[in-house]
Amino acid sequence: MTETPILPETQDRAMRYQTLIPQIKALIQDEDDLIASLANTAAGIFQGFGFLWVGFYLVKDSELVLGPFQGPTACTRIKLGQGVCGQSWAQRKTLLIDHVDDFPGHIVCSSASKSEIVVPIFVANQVVGVLDIDSLHLSDFSDIDRLALEDLNRVLAAKF
Repeated sequence: MTETPILPETQDRAMRYQTLIPQIKALIQDEDDLIASLANTAAGIFQGFGFLWVGFYLVKDSELVLGPFQGPTACTRIKLGQGVCGQSWAQRKTLLIDHVDDFPGHIVCSSASKSEIVVPIFVANQVVGVLDIDSLHLSDFSDIDRLALEDLNRVLAAKF
């Protein structure tokens, strides 16, 4: 991957993922360091789509702890079941939230966030972290995002 992801001039999100994810995979394939791989993944998605916030929370003891990210400052620790990230971890599934203000217990790290997707990362059937993406737009995420990001997280799981 070059300094900035090379993406087609289209708003077709599926096509953009089809172009971006192979670039991220190529960038991290020979990297053994987890943090470096997560940092470049967050940067690639952030640059490729212009979301408000893209980052990772890693399971440490009984909390999610902030990992590599791109965007405004973020919450540092999240308990199991707390907010969208903690619920994704607890439910062991991807959560797509059309309007974060309507999500019970939503943790407001940025009032600019309108919608969110959180995708768990599994290793040996255990959640080891989550990929969290916040958007400035309502209802910005769909199954297109879910499928692409779950595929990407399967690649990232090998880095843990």
